[in-house]
Amino acid sequence: MSESTPTAPTPSSRLGRDLFDLLSSMRFAIALLTVICIASVIGTVVKQREPLTNYVNQFGPFWSEVFAKLDIYTVYSAWWFLLILAFLVLSTSLCIARNTPKIIADLRSYKEHIREQSLQAFPHKAIGSLPVPAEQAYAQVSALLDAEGWKARAQIRDKGTMVAARKGAANKIGYLAAHSAIVLICLGGLFDGDLIVRAMMWAQGKSIYQGGGLIMNVEPQHRLASSNPSFRGNLMVPEGGRATTAILSMPNGVVLQDLPFDVELKKFIVEYYATGMPKLFASEITIRDHETGASHEALVKVNEPAYHRGVAIYQSSFDDGGSHLTLRAQPLSGAAAPFEIEGAVGSSTSLSNGDDKLGLEFSGLRVINVENMSAPSQGGTDVRKVDLVSSVQAHLGSGAKVKTEKALQNVGPSFSYKLRDAAGQAREYNNYMLPVDLDGHKVYLAGVRDTPAEAFRYLRIPVDEQGEMAGWLALRRGLADADLRERAARRYAEGATPNDKPQMTPQLEATARRALALFAGAEGIKPGAAAGPAVGGLPALSAFIDSEVPEAERGRVSEVLLRILNGSLFELYKIVRSQAGQPVPEAGDNTQAFMTQAVLALSDSMFYPAPVLLQLADFKQVQASVFQVARAPGQKLVYLGAILLIIGVFAMLYIKERRLWIWLEPVQNGTTRVRMALSCTRNSPDTDSEFEALRQALLKEQA
Repeated sequence: MSESTPTAPTPSSRLGRDLFDLLSSMRFAIALLTVICIASVIGTVVKQREPLTNYVNQFGPFWSEVFAKLDIYTVYSAWWFLLILAFLVLSTSLCIARNTPKIIADLRSYKEHIREQSLQAFPHKAIGSLPVPAEQAYAQVSALLDAEGWKARAQIRDKGTMVAARKGAANKIGYLAAHSAIVLICLGGLFDGDLIVRAMMWAQGKSIYQGGGLIMNVEPQHRLASSNPSFRGNLMVPEGGRATTAILSMPNGVVLQDLPFDVELKKFIVEYYATGMPKLFASEITIRDHETGASHEALVKVNEPAYHRGVAIYQSSFDDGGSHLTLRAQPLSGAAAPFEIEGAVGSSTSLSNGDDKLGLEFSGLRVINVENMSAPSQGGTDVRKVDLVSSVQAHLGSGAKVKTEKALQNVGPSFSYKLRDAAGQAREYNNYMLPVDLDGHKVYLAGVRDTPAEAFRYLRIPVDEQGEMAGWLALRRGLADADLRERAARRYAEGATPNDKPQMTPQLEATARRALALFAGAEGIKPGAAAGPAVGGLPALSAFIDSEVPEAERGRVSEVLLRILNGSLFELYKIVRSQAGQPVPEAGDNTQAFMTQAVLALSDSMFYPAPVLLQLADFKQVQASVFQVARAPGQKLVYLGAILLIIGVFAMLYIKERRLWIWLEPVQNGTTRVRMALSCTRNSPDTDSEFEALRQALLKEQA
């Protein structure tokens, strides 16, 4: 008879075994979970799905492109993130499959076959005797264990009886529950993420839409059918309107999701706190089913969605639904008269700027603006402070908002718009409808920023005695008129010349003319000057002094030049008032305060990058609700996983598995020798106390 020899494992089978061991190991699963946590931190720190220009401004052209290729801006839908998530599901599932038979076998086993000599090796052990026969001792032990909640099994041997008991077996069930929870939560995330959407796009031959325009004009190849099993998108519905197509955001465009129903917004409800933050926003909607034609009404609030055909409709936010705006355009220079512009939020028109055309895009309307108007000494902050004199590069100041609970005040409506040049470059503007009281002066606020990543920088325009900006605008247009500047310089020189020094008049007139020209931006700095050419305003005067006046004389010359400039501008103001048929202002505190603010605003306006200033004359608000519509089959898996995770963590942290062995050995004189030992998965002072209590209850004496 021949003997068979064991076959040596082939390299391929050994590789497969090693790969299985790696995938099913706890270390590999923890490593994947660590990578997912790091990626989630990145997705939290870096704002997701922002316009690419925002990332270019934040990280620079090189790194923004590198991060884009790594899908840092869409972490949760990145292919590598989904792949890691899938491997985590696979690894944890294999780990469960690998360890479940061992855990089940361990749960079934009481380990009553342990040798009595082995009990001496346990840290918790005791030896004693009972003055009763072995049968009676076994009955006492059984009664004690039952009373304490231990499950026990006995093995009768030749020399005695081994009683094996256990308690806290749910600790191992907690292990299975916690790991199963990870699998369920990850599967729910995969089902409810972009993975199903991408699979449906591939199966149906759909593609991402990267253009613009109306939803109704988008071709069918960019639309998913209403039977799509999983999606999550946004649906914006204006008051009185209806919508039936959700927008799913993808890394490089959008996909449209047709819904099996349409949503009509009957009324939008919004309430505010005193701070201006929304306290409640809700939507009264009507849902009309496409298949049956039936309709029903629902009230959707935050965290209180409506459901229809397995699709949840959440109140996500609110927006403008196309409010009608009436604007008054105020030309900042030249003799052009003011004119009106009408439009709706979301629409666009054009403006003529000489030979150039500017696109005017109506961006938004905000009816309520609550600001902190307390004085800085009371903890408040000037939220619209402009300081161009000391910081030329900052230009139109800061729009940073700091809110406190003091002196909160609604400063009225504001509207935003964009001006886009022929090259496609756009600046965003934000102007307030009503004057705001800042530092004891009422001013109109006109904000501008170059990119959405910046804060608005605000121009402060003082009001005249009528509470309007007409006086300042007239002064601004008069400053651009060379003839009016000439007349103002002459009148200032005549009034400022001492009676006993008439020869100073021509010199004062020339200086005033030069100061007005520099301030108006009509005269630059000499070529080669260190300061470079100036646009106008106070920085132009400063640059002129730096280039033309010796350093030792600059302080004195600056003071004199500013005094001449202020006097000349006051004369110019009187001239434009007289031309408009208005009374000539008299010198006084109110006039002085107006002129001080007007000079600063004129200086700032030299850097205002628009030919006209747009005022909100009237508006008709139309609200819109932004809903998030989701069909999430993985939601139930996530909920189940969350419950299992709570159970599992609780079981592993707060339930300790304990095993107890009691050896009963009969001896002469009708007594029974008792040897007991306890093992625990996690030792603690409670374990010592529990074992001591068992020893005291069972043994009458300690050996």
